[in-house]
Amino acid sequence: MKQQEKIRCSVGVTAYNEEKNIGQLLTALCNQLLREVEITEIIVIASGCTDRTEEIVREHAQEDPRIQLLTQPEREGKTSAVNLFLQHAKENICVVESGDTLPAEDCLEHLVRMFADPHVGMTGAQKVAVNTPDHVVEYLSYLRLQLEHELCLEIPRLGELIAFRKVFDHIPLDVSMDEAFVEALVIQGGMQVRYAPDAIVYNMGPTTLSDFIRQRRRNHAGHLHLKRKYGYRVSSLDTHRVLKVAGGMVWGAVRMVSILGALAVLEGAARALGYYDYYVQGKRYEKWPIAWTTKKVEAERAKQAHPRV
Repeated sequence: MKQQEKIRCSVGVTAYNEEKNIGQLLTALCNQLLREVEITEIIVIASGCTDRTEEIVREHAQEDPRIQLLTQPEREGKTSAVNLFLQHAKENICVVESGDTLPAEDCLEHLVRMFADPHVGMTGAQKVAVNTPDHVVEYLSYLRLQLEHELCLEIPRLGELIAFRKVFDHIPLDVSMDEAFVEALVIQGGMQVRYAPDAIVYNMGPTTLSDFIRQRRRNHAGHLHLKRKYGYRVSSLDTHRVLKVAGGMVWGAVRMVSILGALAVLEGAARALGYYDYYVQGKRYEKWPIAWTTKKVEAERAKQAHPRV
């Protein structure tokens, strides 16, 4: 039987002073678990870096010949970096990842193999925040990405890590939201934009209130510019849809609190009865009454609760 040809892709990493993350990011890209996909090159665009980013990239390039470094002496913005990547990428399928993220070990397999369908023009990974829930602002960052994930399941709004067919050679420099502009080009070209929830990419959300507002402010302004000048409206600008998804999450939280309250009441009642059984009636339950509904483990339910089982 003839072996199926792998889907080849070029990976572009945009970086500005990413010395804290670029090393583990390149290691993760080089060690991706791939079956139907092949990464032929990893191009890092270092824009005006003043730290050890370029040095670290060169060190990794000595270990893996797929890694290349392109340097922009001054920081010109992410769109300029993406355009430089497009000039040098040799494959038809291009992957763009931000230098401050980290892909799961099978992320690119799930992200790129969708292009086996010729109708697919763009895919995007699921962004998962590594922020901890014990910090208020970090928890806000976590919840925001959860909301975005639910929204993407209805209408994709992709970012941080995307893949697309190279059906254009540049993005206008006045566009700050490059991922959204690629969405527009793909849709206008009659191709599909798909969300790849199994392609997990980790990032760190803002940890201070000022950074949270600064990030959301610039993103919203960029989306408004894209809508006004280029006529493309991302799904997050659909207030009704966002409120609908957010309402579902709020209801889920209220339901969970209600269930936890019921659990507390039932557990308290059961403990009171157990106290009565032991101290008043002297029961030790060497032979306990059977809870018959626990006697059959349903495989299908187990798979639904734990998909990897």
